[in-house]
Amino acid sequence: MFPLNFWLAFVVALIPFFVGAIWYGPLFGKTWQGLVGLSDEDIKNANMFKTMGLAYVFAFLVCLMLQMVVIHQYGLSGMFGMLPEWNDVNSALWTDLNALDAKYGMYTRHMHFGHGAMHGGFFGLMFVGPILATHANFAQTGWRLPAIHTGYWVVTLALAGGVLCQFLRLPLGN
Repeated sequence: MFPLNFWLAFVVALIPFFVGAIWYGPLFGKTWQGLVGLSDEDIKNANMFKTMGLAYVFAFLVCLMLQMVVIHQYGLSGMFGMLPEWNDVNSALWTDLNALDAKYGMYTRHMHFGHGAMHGGFFGLMFVGPILATHANFAQTGWRLPAIHTGYWVVTLALAGGVLCQFLRLPLGN
């Protein structure tokens, strides 16, 4: 199994706060407040330590999972991680995997911001979006609220996925 990079996830988990400050502030803040029924007074009186603390914990968990979504090399552990040879970098398995890397660049070819941003954004649009839309459908809240939330997650996951792909390095074949 590949290790998760907890330190990078701690840093990347800040991205939702930066995006949220703009998204739920000047861009869609008043519309969002009206749709969920929150006044400025409600927000001012909220326990922000609890709200932001929990939001950070949730963002951290999202960033841990997002590593496995945007970094394709995690799939290698799913295919080969149960084999005893996986833990021996001098095995025939790693000789073959390293040969594939030398020929096709499979360890690093997709390890850049654009690739991670594309997968993060698609994950937001095609996974998170339908979940939020289903919830709104049954709650009969209309389309505006899930559209605002889905847009936020598409942008947030694109940026987080891009940063993860740009900076995460897995110990492959070494």
